[in-house]
Amino acid sequence: MQAPLLRFFQALRDAGVRVSVAESIDAFNAVAVTGFADREALKDALGLVLAKTLPEKALFAECFDLFFARDALELGDAEAAPPPAQSADGEASALGRMLLEGDGGALAAAMEQAANVAGISGISFFTQANVYGRRILAEMGLEALDREIDALRRQATPAASARADVLDRRRKLLGEGVRDFVKRQLAVYAAGKTQAMREEFLSSVKLTNLDRSDFQRMHAIVRTLAKRLATRHARTRRRARRGQLDLRRTLRQNMATDGMLFRTSWKRQKIERPKVMAICDVSGSVAAVARFLLLFLYSMHEVMAGLRAFAFSDRLVEVSDILERNDIEPAIAAILREVGYGSSDYGGSLENFESGWLDLVDHQTSVIIMGDGRGNYTNPRTDILEALSKRCKRLIWLNPEPDALWGSGDSDMLRYRPYCHYAGVCNSVRHLERAMTDLLES
Repeated sequence: MQAPLLRFFQALRDAGVRVSVAESIDAFNAVAVTGFADREALKDALGLVLAKTLPEKALFAECFDLFFARDALELGDAEAAPPPAQSADGEASALGRMLLEGDGGALAAAMEQAANVAGISGISFFTQANVYGRRILAEMGLEALDREIDALRRQATPAASARADVLDRRRKLLGEGVRDFVKRQLAVYAAGKTQAMREEFLSSVKLTNLDRSDFQRMHAIVRTLAKRLATRHARTRRRARRGQLDLRRTLRQNMATDGMLFRTSWKRQKIERPKVMAICDVSGSVAAVARFLLLFLYSMHEVMAGLRAFAFSDRLVEVSDILERNDIEPAIAAILREVGYGSSDYGGSLENFESGWLDLVDHQTSVIIMGDGRGNYTNPRTDILEALSKRCKRLIWLNPEPDALWGSGDSDMLRYRPYCHYAGVCNSVRHLERAMTDLLES
């Protein structure tokens, strides 16, 4: 019972369903009650203990149907095969006997056992299907079957030729059945692995090089990343809120009990949740990057108090209300329609921020500016950035351009950098994760 369930847990994890050790134990206990005979009862029992959310339940149902599909091997012909007999070289092969008997169920069971020995759970790409198919057939005894067919051909008797014809025809049907089985296992095990590899690639690729067909998947990656960071930060805050054991005070408080630690004292430190203002350049050159930064920051609203977002090209506007009232996709589209894709004017946008929101910045505020620093030769207004830097806790500038291009042409980045607590290249999800981790840990 354990082996198929362990493989099923692996298939679920590959498909994106989280299965903990405790849930695995619950699943074993549930199967001990239901058994494998009643398919629907098995599916309901495992679904209750393994799938927590509606998306996971959908993934579970699809994975269960694929993994537990058990069809007898279809041999295709109903004619009575000649009885198995000894070949010229001795005993008939085990695979040959099963083929002559026409027991599709026994063949399917043997094929699954051979697949497990061949390590079918490791399949990742469709190009591996033929390799695993050959391994399964070899494990089932294809070599011995081929020798048996050759020996029967050499006997040159009507009975031997008839048996050889049946074996050869059913050998081909067995090959087709193995190929179908491997394709089904590919759907079970490889979909999650392929998606994970694709997501790993997308996390490192430059956001400006993304194809529009990858936007939806990138949004899912960013949301998952933000949730992971938020969860990790919440755990850190809970540990920090409890504090460390104050040994001296604890010993003093327990002097009456000869030092037995009945009463404990903790060193506590006030933890302030970070306040963040995000100022995003959404001009034509960096709009693709800014949309992901807005998505990322708003996915982390649970750990960032007072998060406010601004967007600008030639003028700056606050977009917090737009993001709060709408789903993220239409919200970002609305922001880009309002101020996106224009010619960037950093000086004018900093003036807008100074007149409207600079007084709201205090020593608890972290300010993130996302942009390439190219102001089309307008006044950069570094004096406003200097004033902003002095008022805020941290000023972080994330630039999608390589630092070798900073200061070239109309770039004012080298003028802005002295007033930034951190200025770095940010043109991938990996860079965003590094910057946000640094912000939370600070």
